[in-house]
Amino acid sequence: MFRKSGITIMLVAIALSAMRVAAATPEPNPQSLNDLQRNERIRKELATLPYYGVFDNLSFEVNGGTVTLTGQVVRPITRSGAEQRVTKTAGVTNVINNIEVLPLSTFDDSIRLAAYRAIFRTDGLYRYAMGANPAIHIVVNHGHIILEGVVSSAFESQTAFLAANGVSGVFSVTNNLRVEHART
Repeated sequence: MFRKSGITIMLVAIALSAMRVAAATPEPNPQSLNDLQRNERIRKELATLPYYGVFDNLSFEVNGGTVTLTGQVVRPITRSGAEQRVTKTAGVTNVINNIEVLPLSTFDDSIRLAAYRAIFRTDGLYRYAMGANPAIHIVVNHGHIILEGVVSSAFESQTAFLAANGVSGVFSVTNNLRVEHART
């Protein structure tokens, strides 16, 4: 008899503890959920632009209902398309378009192609070129390369940097690759 009542008391205590924890857990702020949803929609709109590719880089910052677009693109239509799509996003009241359209240059085009080959033919980095929106973006402006995106390790970031730095005709390489999961 004592055993059953002891178990019952334990179950009641556990249930009461769970109710206290649930009561103490704050409800998510509906406004912050809306902000997160809006940011995810903006990110998705930019990532799915038809002419957005490996040689473009887009980013954004949200301040209230104002979205500031930044980055570099090869085609003017990508710049205007980004602004149009973000303007139509729910919760966006104003768009500041600071996206730079890179100048036409056969010199830069040849560096883009050579850098693409050098980076994505390097062991372990080919997987970052897969998909509609590659994880590594190669921005070339007047012979200067900027690497943008996310990789899995510091080693891969350094490997991409060295591959880009080995391209003939490149004046400099800036490595802005972020490491997704830093290992300790």
